[in-house]
Amino acid sequence: MGVRRPAVLAIDAGNSKTDVALIDTDGTVRGTGRAGGFQPPLTGVAAAVDELGRAVAEAVRAAGLTGAGPYADRVAACLANADLPVEEERLADALAARGWAGATEVHNDTFAILRAGLPHGAPPRGVAVVCGAGINCVGMLPDGRTARFPALGQISGDWGGGGGLSAEALWFAARAEDGRGGPTALRTALPGHFGLGSMAELIEALHLGALDQARTHELVPVLFSVAAAGDAVARSLVERQADEVVSLAVVALTRLDLLAQETPVLLGGGVLTARHALLNDRIEAGLAARAPRARVAVVSAPPVLGAGLLGLDAVAAPPEAHGKLRAHFG
Repeated sequence: MGVRRPAVLAIDAGNSKTDVALIDTDGTVRGTGRAGGFQPPLTGVAAAVDELGRAVAEAVRAAGLTGAGPYADRVAACLANADLPVEEERLADALAARGWAGATEVHNDTFAILRAGLPHGAPPRGVAVVCGAGINCVGMLPDGRTARFPALGQISGDWGGGGGLSAEALWFAARAEDGRGGPTALRTALPGHFGLGSMAELIEALHLGALDQARTHELVPVLFSVAAAGDAVARSLVERQADEVVSLAVVALTRLDLLAQETPVLLGGGVLTARHALLNDRIEAGLAARAPRARVAVVSAPPVLGAGLLGLDAVAAPPEAHGKLRAHFG
């Protein structure tokens, strides 16, 4: 008799890493896998799905499954860069074509944070804001209605996230050094992080490729450190980021008619889970003023938990299965 295949193949794929878990109907995790980031705009869809495949293959081996797929009854995938419903549909088709499971559902990765952070046994009702490399927000009601944003960057009205914050910090620091802008400690702190003596050196290193542009994400903690020390420019950026998070959450709550109801507002992504006091305290104060029935919590559980819970929802797993899965990733 062959090994029984799991109920859910859960996939959480962000810009920097992919996590996969094979999960039984009772919530038992049979195997896990990890691979690199999921970036179809840069690599193309086929290559991006290949990267998912490496994590899937690792999980399949760990679960002791052999032969060709399907490896589970259902794929529940929460993917970065699945920002529009049409992109979710196209990526679902691309994943289904790999034959990993009998059915495939794809959600934007923000839904993984939302589902992971909702209380055990509660209906899926709440709002999540993710601030990592970028920024996004989704809301969900038990009847399936959602609130969401395109989250495509400046063209869709977004501001901030780690990429945006580092770019803004560099802009102010460069202008402080050449005289076009006012003073800020970012002028020395940013190049100093890379062992450089001036913004001119840092700009040249980034422009000529001596320093990989991807490393600018390292400047986000530097920005928060400078802000915590009282620098007015750095503080203004952190405060603006907090206000953006509040605005997203309030709009999502309003769209779903949740402003008057006690509702979880869940914060995820590296910028928010770092729990910088200046940022998170201002978010809580802003929500207390504009959405006083919001109940703010930071979600530190791995997002693959949320993908797994969505998969268990879809296969009508018993409530205790959700608890067992949470305990595994707890």
